[in-house]
Amino acid sequence: MNTKDETATIKTLLDNWHAAAARADYDGYFGKIAEDGRYIGTDATENWDKTAFAAFSKPYFDKKTVWDFKALERNVYFSKDGKTAWFDEFLDTWMKGCRGSGVLTKEGKEWKIKHYVLSMTVPNEVVDDVLPIKAKYEDKLIEKMRKKK
Repeated sequence: MNTKDETATIKTLLDNWHAAAARADYDGYFGKIAEDGRYIGTDATENWDKTAFAAFSKPYFDKKTVWDFKALERNVYFSKDGKTAWFDEFLDTWMKGCRGSGVLTKEGKEWKIKHYVLSMTVPNEVVDDVLPIKAKYEDKLIEKMRKKK
């Protein structure tokens, strides 16, 4: 496997994936996610399989009010057999800086996104300011999840 070529292929795939969202190209966007793919969003409750994420997103794509993420930095890594890749990226978004990370698998000759995680960044200097705001929304969820465990 030529990791330089595969890295370029994956970077292009991810750039095109983000661009498809910006253009509200539903098929172009969801076509890059594996059938058993997962999408983890910025809200603590957002842990979707592809079908659920597509259903949630469809109204935004239909109204052409979708997100526009641009990678400013991206790193790509490969398994020894070259059939799995993982990446991390720093994104310029309407939420300011975000981190994206994910896993891709090679399906035939095509890479598919198996798992994607989008996270908002919080500068260390303002964590104490942000925690009370998060607590308003997440304390009940955390308590509920603790009870389930």
